Amino acid sequence: MKKTLLTVDDVTGCWAIMPTPSKPNASDINATDTVDLDETARAAEALVAAGVNGILTQGTLGEAATTTWEEKQAFLRTVVETVGGRVPVFGGTTSLNTRDTIRMTRAVREIGVDGVMLGLPMWCTPDVPTAVQFYRDVASSCPDVAICAYANPEAFKFEFPRAFWAQIAEIPQIVSAKYMSTAALYTDINLTKRRIRLMPLDVDYYAAARIDPEACTAFWTSGAVCGPSPVIQLRDLVADAHRTGDWSKAKALTDRIAFTYRTLFPNGSFREFSVYNIGIEKARMDAAGWMTAGLCRPPYHVVPEQILAGGRESGLQWAKLAAELDGGKPA
Repeated sequence: MKKTLLTVDDVTGCWAIMPTPSKPNASDINATDTVDLDETARAAEALVAAGVNGILTQGTLGEAATTTWEEKQAFLRTVVETVGGRVPVFGGTTSLNTRDTIRMTRAVREIGVDGVMLGLPMWCTPDVPTAVQFYRDVASSCPDVAICAYANPEAFKFEFPRAFWAQIAEIPQIVSAKYMSTAALYTDINLTKRRIRLMPLDVDYYAAARIDPEACTAFWTSGAVCGPSPVIQLRDLVADAHRTGDWSKAKALTDRIAFTYRTLFPNGSFREFSVYNIGIEKARMDAAGWMTAGLCRPPYHVVPEQILAGGRESGLQWAKLAAELDGGKPA
């Protein structure tokens, strides 16, 4: 039975980015079954129990590019069955071409996802007409699936300019976007006519909510799987500030979250981070100790040790913050 199509009003609060947990054989090029489904179920259940509002999966750090089709299905089926409709689940179906993306999108909808997190095909650099037509084609071919536009300029070789946002706002199934910056946020909110929930990163959520508290009511976070309490409290503090007008507590927690990011980006560069995104994030998660993300799948398992060290330190700092917010309990 098909689920009801989500709308922009259903996208609120804290949306956790969940990796695809790996078994010890994940970096072996001959491995055919690398997903730790027990850890998948445990982490999904713990995220829902912690209070997240939604789960996004199978993006970059979810290793959408390096998990096999069989692994993707097994992983998403486990997440969907574990969550049981308590919060929305979006599964990534980005591929190298429109036809494969449509095929996978239809299949994961049958598995039971509420929507898909969808980036552009990763080969040629797209122009605006190509990018917009891609989303139109997937939406028209999969009319019962909500779409979260995955707007990562480094991953997809596309700057997601103003003309793009203005045009995809006319596609009603695009209800949200994993948004990377607040620099053009107010402009893009207006270009989308507020039909798309632009979700910034957790550390940018305070600033986004100050820019437009009515439109900016959701954010994405990979930190949730390093220990969810900082982002759950951030969500609630921003909501309180929206009601009371006192933003000081939300700002203070944002500053503490920002402190954990100091070593995450090599040389302070998002571009350099993007080269090693998967390895850095999984090292961060494993160091934090809230879940076991495990080894990276080839070819992205080759990461310099000094790069991984920054990710691990970031995870340790997040775990310290989470433990403090949890009242001294381990994160």
